[in-house]
Amino acid sequence: MTETPATAGNSREVLVDVDQVEVHFPIKRGVVLDRTVGHVYAVDGVSLRIERGETYGLVGESGCGKSTLGRAVLRLEKPTGGRVVFDGVDLFGMKGEQLRRMRRRMQMVFQDPLSSLDPRQSVQSLLVEGMRAHGMDTGRTATDKRLRELLSAVGLPSTSLRKYPHEFSGGQRQRIGIARALSVGPDLVVADEPVSALDVSVQAQVLNLLEDLQAELGLTYLVIAHDLAVVRQIADRVGVMYLGGIVEESTSDDLYEEPLHPYSKALLSAVPVPDPTVEDEREQILLSGDLPSPAAPPSGCRFHTRCPWRQSTRCDTERPELRELKPGHRVACHYAEDIRDGRLKPHEVSADAVNPADFGDLDITSAHPA
Repeated sequence: MTETPATAGNSREVLVDVDQVEVHFPIKRGVVLDRTVGHVYAVDGVSLRIERGETYGLVGESGCGKSTLGRAVLRLEKPTGGRVVFDGVDLFGMKGEQLRRMRRRMQMVFQDPLSSLDPRQSVQSLLVEGMRAHGMDTGRTATDKRLRELLSAVGLPSTSLRKYPHEFSGGQRQRIGIARALSVGPDLVVADEPVSALDVSVQAQVLNLLEDLQAELGLTYLVIAHDLAVVRQIADRVGVMYLGGIVEESTSDDLYEEPLHPYSKALLSAVPVPDPTVEDEREQILLSGDLPSPAAPPSGCRFHTRCPWRQSTRCDTERPELRELKPGHRVACHYAEDIRDGRLKPHEVSADAVNPADFGDLDITSAHPA
């Protein structure tokens, strides 16, 4: 399958160009000698573009490959194929010292703020470590000023420098993680589930912080999340992943107003609407079957085993390309136009109803329109 990133209407510079990226993990068996008996196709031919200064949201259920893709973009995970071009430079062709220097411009905010921070290091030590590794620790006075600026930027007092991670709340620890990512002055920040481990009230504070920092510093974000409300609040564009591939990509507003892929339609139809009249009258898309294993993905369209609009003539045998149906809106479905225009009706399915369990770890309960 070939995915062609949308180029029409792009007015900003492309900072990250992901082209047909694959990450396959070998499955090995054997007592004395390991032999490869198969692969887990965690990421399988993903293409997308992130423009400078925008926030790209990547959403998908557990096991779809979104976190692996984020790590592959930063070369924290070894790719099997494809390439990532960052600001005109092919990252997959770099190694050693050259790659280490480039990583200063790309940083990551991890999902669990406690496990990602060394409990034996003070906040000052955590922040200085990255600066020193990239030659930015130029002197005690300048470094101290930089550390205080970082803490001020993320809303923490300068007295935090002497404390250790266990002395902070979850939201404060995530702010420290953000400050650590910003300490080396990156252009791109990959935020992997940045608020999933936090209370709802703290989530809003961290999201607002990310938006304020983006406006102030001109940052570019790749935000990986399973909470649709988070993605809608912070993302300019959204990519929906299913079993190692992107099935739909559009602006955040477009996706929530008119999802075009069957999986996106089913996902959003399960979101409760705070209006009993609308809730009773709106269409609900029913899914059947279990999520296939990424070690043995279905042939053809990866979603065809659960799709209410499945057509055996093509869906079972031909994997659809991610194609543009309207400006800025790409869909990987052979029959997206027919489904949109009502020419193709859904089949009867055995499932009684859609419930959150159908979507793995996706948080659909809080994703109603703001």
